[in-house]
Amino acid sequence: MIKELEKLSREEQALLLKAPVIVSILAAAGVGKVNEWEKADAIKLAHLKTYTADRLLIPYYKEVDKSFEQDFEALAKKYVPFDDQKRILLQSEVDHVNKVIDKLDKPFARTLHTSLLKYAEHVKNAYKGLVMNFIFPFPIPGLTG
Repeated sequence: MIKELEKLSREEQALLLKAPVIVSILAAAGVGKVNEWEKADAIKLAHLKTYTADRLLIPYYKEVDKSFEQDFEALAKKYVPFDDQKRILLQSEVDHVNKVIDKLDKPFARTLHTSLLKYAEHVKNAYKGLVMNFIFPFPIPGLTG
């Protein structure tokens, strides 16, 4: 397991490893569906992150990459077809991710949060129309405030 996540519960670790998937599904919810090209793009980007991420996050993204496609499929099945209630549930998962990130050591938390914001920005641009403040609505000291 990733050293920076060791002090988290197993459930919290699992949630953080699904964070890029949650961002991808939330972006798809913004346009109302999950297309195969969207799925393929999300998988490709998650895989690229294992090589292009800040070196502090490379172990994280390597772990994410191991189950990204399966996690994507599972969450897509859970939330598709998208409706207001499912979007609210999905947003609550994002809120929970944010709370877990806040438990991490500050340098790792800032680096991970920045990376997820960049990932969300890419996904937003790819899926056209997701509002960034909807994904990560809270400020992180030293990063956004």
